[in-house]
Amino acid sequence: MSKKKTVWFEVKEGESIEECLSRLAAEGYIVAGRKEEPLFEEVNGEYIPVRQLIQFKGVLADQ
Repeated sequence: MSKKKTVWFEVKEGESIEECLSRLAAEGYIVAGRKEEPLFEEVNGEYIPVRQLIQFKGVLADQ
């Protein structure tokens, strides 16, 4: 079964960016983009930033 040409890899909670990039490379992809968005939680009617969601766009490396 063939792999998808493009996959988004999310940096998991407790995982470093370097660990995510290593996981991406181990699956045979190279980085083609990055996106970030804040994750908020509502507390007492106010939105408090909890953490930053970071994703890397992986493109299948030529083999």
